[in-house]
Amino acid sequence: MSDLTVETMEEKLVTNQCPTGAIVGESPLHHADLASVAEHGPQEGGVYFHERKLMGLLTLRCLPSAEQLSLIESLLGVALPMQPLTSVTTEDSPIGKVSVRWVGPDEWLIIVDGDNAFALESRFHETLTGHFSLVNVSGGNTIFDVSGSHVVDMLKKSTPVDLYPSEFPVGKVVSTVFAKSGAMICRVAEDQFELVVRRSFADYLWLWIQDASREYGLVVRA
Repeated sequence: MSDLTVETMEEKLVTNQCPTGAIVGESPLHHADLASVAEHGPQEGGVYFHERKLMGLLTLRCLPSAEQLSLIESLLGVALPMQPLTSVTTEDSPIGKVSVRWVGPDEWLIIVDGDNAFALESRFHETLTGHFSLVNVSGGNTIFDVSGSHVVDMLKKSTPVDLYPSEFPVGKVVSTVFAKSGAMICRVAEDQFELVVRRSFADYLWLWIQDASREYGLVVRA
């Protein structure tokens, strides 16, 4: 789903994958009509669910030199998290809010508003030198925000990860098994987590979360 705008930058092709007025972007849960569920469903409960749909997700791969680290920080408005299983977020980047998740020793996931993904990808290829790879993976993923007083209880049914605060503090991120599928889980607040899930498993995981939250009360937020 894109307008297929392609720019050539030093023999690199960068495609604008953002939906246009002629092509409507749809989240993998568009069929669930979450806006209506949020309006007419329960307003209080132990678990709150929100899909951050159509976000921009970019996978960066490199072994950054000191020069690259400096350039990347100028592009993102925040330094890459170099410690394993950590993440950083800033509201002060040149393109607004940016979150960066450590995935591996040479891999990071960059999360921005969907409308800003193409601009950031273009600026990377215009600015960054040396060996690196930046791939737009927005279309293959979506983001679930889950929170509430019983969110940890719900997550314990879904993943083997130790979620005790001393083992999984705010800012920690892991890629792990989730409900026999997989997810990248980041703790963004004491009782709030971000799940990056594959588009093809989104409906299944949404149904799973509904069932796992049944005893606590599930509230959907638009």
